[in-house]
Amino acid sequence: MYTQFHTSTLLPTLPLTHSPPLSRRTILLYSHRLPPLHRRRPTSLRFPLRISSCINSTGTISSSLSTEEEEERPSNNKRVKAYPFHEIEPKWQRYWEEHKTFRTPHDDLDTTKPKYYVLDMFPYPRSLGFSYDWDREISTTEPDYYKWTQWIFLQLLKRGLAYQAEVPVNWCPALGTVLANEEVVDGVSERGGHPVIRKPMRQWMLRITAYADSLLEDLNDLDWPESIKEMQRNWIGRSEGAEVEFHVMDTDGQQTDIKIVVYTTRPDTIFGATYLVLAPEHILLSSMVSEAQSKHVEEYKELAARKSDLERTELQKEKTGVFTGCYARNPATGEAIPIWIADYVLGSYGTGAIMAVPAHDMRDHEFASKYNLPICGVVMPNDQNISSFDKAYSGDGTVINSSNLTTGLDINGLSNKEAASEVTKWLEKSGNGKRKVNYKLRDWLFARQRYWGEPIPVIFLGETGETVPLPETELPITLPELDDFTPTGSGEPPLSKAASWVKTFDPLSGKPAERETNTMPQWAGSCWYYLRFMDPKNSKMLVDKAKEAYWSPVDVYVGGAEHAVLHLLYARFWHKVLYDIGVVSKKEPFQCVINQGIILGEVEYIAYRDPDGNLISADIVDELTELSQERVPEDEVRKSGDSYVLKDNPTIRLIARAHKMSKSRGNVINPDDVVSEYGADSLRLYEMFMGPLRDSKPWNTSGIEGVHRFLARAWRLIVGSPSPSGEFKDGTVALDEEPSTDQLRSLHKCIDKVTEEIEATRFNTGISAMMEFINAAYKWKKLPRSTAEAFVLLLSPYAPHMAEELWSRLGHSNSLAHEPFPKANPEYLKESTLVLPVQINGKTRGTIEVEKECSEEDAFRLASQDSRLSKFLDGQKVKKRIYVPGKILNVILDAKKVKVGQR
Repeated sequence: MYTQFHTSTLLPTLPLTHSPPLSRRTILLYSHRLPPLHRRRPTSLRFPLRISSCINSTGTISSSLSTEEEEERPSNNKRVKAYPFHEIEPKWQRYWEEHKTFRTPHDDLDTTKPKYYVLDMFPYPRSLGFSYDWDREISTTEPDYYKWTQWIFLQLLKRGLAYQAEVPVNWCPALGTVLANEEVVDGVSERGGHPVIRKPMRQWMLRITAYADSLLEDLNDLDWPESIKEMQRNWIGRSEGAEVEFHVMDTDGQQTDIKIVVYTTRPDTIFGATYLVLAPEHILLSSMVSEAQSKHVEEYKELAARKSDLERTELQKEKTGVFTGCYARNPATGEAIPIWIADYVLGSYGTGAIMAVPAHDMRDHEFASKYNLPICGVVMPNDQNISSFDKAYSGDGTVINSSNLTTGLDINGLSNKEAASEVTKWLEKSGNGKRKVNYKLRDWLFARQRYWGEPIPVIFLGETGETVPLPETELPITLPELDDFTPTGSGEPPLSKAASWVKTFDPLSGKPAERETNTMPQWAGSCWYYLRFMDPKNSKMLVDKAKEAYWSPVDVYVGGAEHAVLHLLYARFWHKVLYDIGVVSKKEPFQCVINQGIILGEVEYIAYRDPDGNLISADIVDELTELSQERVPEDEVRKSGDSYVLKDNPTIRLIARAHKMSKSRGNVINPDDVVSEYGADSLRLYEMFMGPLRDSKPWNTSGIEGVHRFLARAWRLIVGSPSPSGEFKDGTVALDEEPSTDQLRSLHKCIDKVTEEIEATRFNTGISAMMEFINAAYKWKKLPRSTAEAFVLLLSPYAPHMAEELWSRLGHSNSLAHEPFPKANPEYLKESTLVLPVQINGKTRGTIEVEKECSEEDAFRLASQDSRLSKFLDGQKVKKRIYVPGKILNVILDAKKVKVGQR
């Protein structure tokens, strides 16, 4: 299906790490106060964890097993779980559901409290440990939802932002539908990889270009990754230049009324325009092709129609084209220049025609060189003299060969930027053109020829074919039941098969009419779903104004970078329209965007063999041909420096690489299997521990085993060791006593680090800080209850099931979901000791660790007791000591007493 179910949580929590006293409300589409990233992607980091001691049920130190022994201690031949996640996780999922733990008030919302709206791009309902408010579940496929999607379309239509046009489209025969430019990758459909051709069709378009400047300018106020903002800037592609009119010449060389308009960002090079190039689909082409060239032009147009825009504009491809047999007059030079067609010019960009300046454009130069067209240099680099433009020069310089007394234009000697301004003025004054701002952004092709999609709420009157929008009272327009909803293959949508549904009447005039049989694209429902989460049950309006004003904008929005010029751009466009008509109160929908990587399959190790079957090292693969590949099992591989080699033959270097998970590669990791073996908390923790959030990293089973052992250690630290049968006692080993200063320092350093790393979305290093705390805690003789409670709260965003169970065992009857997140006390973050350099007679001989308030006498005593320093002091008379607290201790010895051979 083209839509997905979306679930929401309006959860009382603080942004990122700070879960509140109930004074704060947060829409959180993630789990347990952790900002949008449980699905963070990987880095395979391994941890050699061993438990050297553990705390027994009496709260004192006892010897312990290594983690490997501890995790699966056999008892009566039965496997013993490292901790009882198989009992804990279902228990707390039931508790959260039954108690509506993560419900955020709907109509009883207190808007005086601060909010924080965290949203994942299309959160999926089937995931463990998510803090969703299930009362706000929505489905974009349900009529009560897409009624409002259709309503938005009517608002677009009223404002001239939705229109129909006969346009060349990306037609995918296999899918039986039209695809947007963004849905075509390397000449094939993004979904399924099917071939795509160009075909003219009547289509609904949305005038996103009307908002191009707003979409571009408002990016500056958003806290988005710069790479995503740059992708949108490039996709919008704003440029300043000029439109220039070239009059077509007749067979007698006389100027006609037919004008070819071109857009150029380099009007300074107009004297170097030696030919024109039109897109094969240019609207004027048929009116200017000579009879002799007509057949060649038609054949070329047919070939071009089989290529995608990307294929046509690929820089590396060989340039092809056909001469039309006609000429146009260059307004600057007055000369007749030939008109060609070529597929590297697109009808959808600019005017569908270019003035070719081969001396200063690489593609034009390649084309001119191939077809022996004139090349005239008109910009000379300031630092060199080019006598022959045997390759294109596209940089700045001084204008040459650019003067014509007849036309009154002389720009010789000007810088190219000055010349561009003068040419634009001359074009406007002479009536040959005008200043122009252009965009690469095209209007959004909105119609789809498929069954699954929101019906477009318009009808066409039978007598005139007039397009009539349906009244809002008629919404929602629902899909008819169809036995056969497969593509027709002709371009007619599947809905055209529903004859009784198609035939209808205009509800206002009663005249016979037909329904629109195209449907909306999959992007429609996703353009505004974040608003519906704010007010999911409202049947009277898209979203209540007060609720929208309170919750907007989304504070943190998490998703993949692949949505940069699709969902994110479309949603911003719709939101701006809704803002202009007063539906929403903020100009932008998503204040902060966070991208995550993806989890790749496990690393594959590849060896090469020559035709004789001999193993070949990857170092020399590029020098050879006709090599075969084979996968090498991981247990036959070892790491050597930055490379991987065969254990049995280290001279053979292997290729190590990971691929996106896919059934065809057989590298899919089933999360259900992982949860069954290690638990949902371990899976969550591993995903966050794999590495930096934005990186894509390979799955590594040993990595999840490492974090699973960490959770087992945390469990045993607080609960105690299991019985020989693997059972754990109720309660914990924590004691009601005050923590020592050292314990408080360890705890608050952990709090400080975890808080900082969560706020910065560096979850892997936050987990490392908790591992360090556990290591330190295992050395304590007693575990204070307050310390254990604080650690459990730190752990809860990462491993919510275990944290809830531990919180309960520590004596709390309510969920920890609304407990305040621990705050670091600065007093315990101060280092109590420092490293003091020690000099003997001005030469540094070593260092000692001292208290910050250490006296000179104590510092000298510690230095005298240090084995590395005492040899320089034994038997010597100290002349004086120079002590700068916290900086240095310099001991000056009496020279007369220095031993022979000692300095």
